[in-house]
Amino acid sequence: MSPISRRTLVLGGLAAAGAGALPAAAQSSVITATAGVPYPFQLGIASGEPDATSVVLWTRLAPSPLNADGQGGMANADVAVDWQVSTTDTFSTLVASGTVTAQYASAHSVHIVAGGLSPDADYYYRFRAQGHLSPVGRTRTAPAVGTNGRDLVMAFTSCAHYEEGYYTVYRRMAEENPGLILFLGDYIYEYGATTGRPRLHAGTSEIVSLADYRRRYAQYKSDPDLQAAHAVAPWIVVPDDHEVENNYANMVRADSTPSLTAAQWTARRTAAYQAYYENMPLRPAQANSGNSIPLYRRLRWGSLATFHMLDTRQYRDDQACSDGWKVCSDADLASRSLPGNTQETWLLDGLNQHYGTWDILGQQVFFARRFDAAGAGSMDSWDGYRASRARIQQGWIDRGTRNPVVLTGDVHRAWASDLKADYSNASSAVIGSELVTSSVTSSGDGDGSTTIPNLAENPWLKFYQNRRGYIRTTISPTQLRADFRAVAKVSEHDGAVSTAKSFVIEEGRPGLQAV
Repeated sequence: MSPISRRTLVLGGLAAAGAGALPAAAQSSVITATAGVPYPFQLGIASGEPDATSVVLWTRLAPSPLNADGQGGMANADVAVDWQVSTTDTFSTLVASGTVTAQYASAHSVHIVAGGLSPDADYYYRFRAQGHLSPVGRTRTAPAVGTNGRDLVMAFTSCAHYEEGYYTVYRRMAEENPGLILFLGDYIYEYGATTGRPRLHAGTSEIVSLADYRRRYAQYKSDPDLQAAHAVAPWIVVPDDHEVENNYANMVRADSTPSLTAAQWTARRTAAYQAYYENMPLRPAQANSGNSIPLYRRLRWGSLATFHMLDTRQYRDDQACSDGWKVCSDADLASRSLPGNTQETWLLDGLNQHYGTWDILGQQVFFARRFDAAGAGSMDSWDGYRASRARIQQGWIDRGTRNPVVLTGDVHRAWASDLKADYSNASSAVIGSELVTSSVTSSGDGDGSTTIPNLAENPWLKFYQNRRGYIRTTISPTQLRADFRAVAKVSEHDGAVSTAKSFVIEEGRPGLQAV
């Protein structure tokens, strides 16, 4: 992707400006703005779900993001929103444009599928509503099927607990000028405000209602560093648990806090899924239907890569042995599945298609075996669903999947691992790789440790670091390079980023090679 210009940095809200600053793109529109209507684009703009000829454009109108009703200060009326796509940030020539209705019932969010675009191309987009112009965003399309296109710089991260630090990781990701960003879960956290943190959630109680979830997304999305990361590149997103409730499994709650009846729990899931769709740049096909939402999906990046995006919360069996770190024989039961049987079948079918050089699994919880010295593993990870993991790994072996790479979030630490055909045999064949991103802020600054925990029990683990950060990957037809990027502190704003470790995965050669 071409470097982003200084003009677009300013218009897109990426310049170092105060959180309340009016984007330059909107300043000239104030004179002609609808009388008495405040600036509605306080939550920024975003794009996502790129294919070869289209991309989703997103915004949500919210002049007062933290209003308790979750409507962001908008009146109970629908609003016309104009949108434009251009090959330049001056918008001198438009390649696509139109008008869409932002509905009160959807918290005035819009999801526009901008089509008719050229493959493997960069574009700029913006919105206009109530006389105001939005910031400018940059996006791109995927290469055409049968072509590799340019090498893909893709960054991914997860776990952005607002209270535990500042969003410097998002800012540094934006400055990488990636062509694509993956977010692997815990975009928001559901907890009430906790004193003594670098910054606080709005509201003292855990969120449960639709208004609560909308307000929480609005608080997170008001952050200028998060807006910067959304404005620079298209995103592909999947949730984990905190977008609903910590460690939930299908319809089973992890605990009874807060106390909810069965009907109230169903209503909470419905509200959480609706708010997730309203606030993410997803295609209309991913809209929730009541208390379910169809989020596992496949995105093709030409013939270079296929992204298999998994949902490891909504369909899983309950955690074995009451969750936690356990030595648990039930974790081996063949009947247990983490993605659910239907999603397992869907994944293996996709891995059998050989659409691209790289088959990339975007998912949420630790995939490789990781036992402690007592032989216990996390029942919330794939170690709690070992037969399910074995079926998927054997599935890609049987199907001749040449370059499987698992991308993971959740654990607030950076890890890298080879994947083994048989984890009970350290000399077993290496059959793939796992890259685990650290978090945006969750778990705070971290102590910087790089000593791999329990390495003797898990010799396939190749790297560990306890800092916040992201992984920058550069994907070509011959190799996938992964750079583990970390910031020293998130308790202070705007720290520098550095590369802690780099690995290369060579095409046709499973496993991580240190750079």
